[in-house]
Amino acid sequence: MSNGQWYPPEWPARIRALASGELTAVTPRRAATVMLLRDGAPDAAGAGPVVYMLRRRTSMAFAAGMYAYPGGGVDPRDDDRCVRWSGPSLETWAARLGLRTAAGAQAVVCAAVRETYEEAGVLLAGPTADSVVGDTTGADWEADRQALVDRKLSFAEFLDRRDLVLRSDLLGAWARWITPEFEPRRYDTWFFVAALPEGQRTRNASTEADRTVWIRPDAALAGYDRGELLMMPPTVATLRTLLPHGTAAGALRAAAEAPGLTPVLAEARLEGDGLVLSWPGHEEFTQHIPATPTAVGGVSRTDGGGGTGGADGGEGADGAVGGEGAGGGRA
Repeated sequence: MSNGQWYPPEWPARIRALASGELTAVTPRRAATVMLLRDGAPDAAGAGPVVYMLRRRTSMAFAAGMYAYPGGGVDPRDDDRCVRWSGPSLETWAARLGLRTAAGAQAVVCAAVRETYEEAGVLLAGPTADSVVGDTTGADWEADRQALVDRKLSFAEFLDRRDLVLRSDLLGAWARWITPEFEPRRYDTWFFVAALPEGQRTRNASTEADRTVWIRPDAALAGYDRGELLMMPPTVATLRTLLPHGTAAGALRAAAEAPGLTPVLAEARLEGDGLVLSWPGHEEFTQHIPATPTAVGGVSRTDGGGGTGGADGGEGADGAVGGEGAGGGRA
């Protein structure tokens, strides 16, 4: 590969099977992922925020070795539990996220906050509507975090146990990507931005990641272009949209002022004996795939790059691809 694009070899056969009716698209699962930002120190390349990224272990069955953000699937229990809430109303969030119900918006925002805590140890919640916890370390915190990971504890129950208010005002909705219809595991993933709260530190709390880094978006993209950092299209695209923002606060303001999110879903079409795979509005990921005899689930490789539009998340979503280490250096 000429860069860090991810391109599963079984895609051409699956696309053809979907077009012929031999393959039925599965319903995407809701997911959320968070681009956690902090202001970086100026260096020779300039100034700007750095973003927290994790690398999925090479032993993972899905997106092994990919760099992504903390994230994962929505817990259905968060749709109908009463959550202590600070920030925009659930109705406002529903409109911003393109959801029909306030309950659905609550579940997606809860997933974003919960997954950031589960995988990075950062908690966007506080004892009051205008405060944030300063320290989430210690055996009792870790026991609760692990209970969340194991789904023995819902996020609403966790907040109640800790007497905490979810700070939705510390999140900004950024993008929405849906895994292509020909993928066997699909996610409808909302990407958020958030600034690292004062007093809190990130750590690799995920078992699915072997490394974490704080890295400038331009440096991450340069590594991707050199083929050193493997990423999926949603990760690359969201990194590019961070480039114009000089501070973490600036990115959050931009999220608040942006219009509603338009979902990005890959399109595939037959062209002669080959296929063309594209992501509307993201021409850099367009792939011209030659005809191959590979059967569905086969392993033959075709030319080109590309990637799945999921979430970076702990359960294979991008955002929805999740996981990260307590590292602070660049990849």
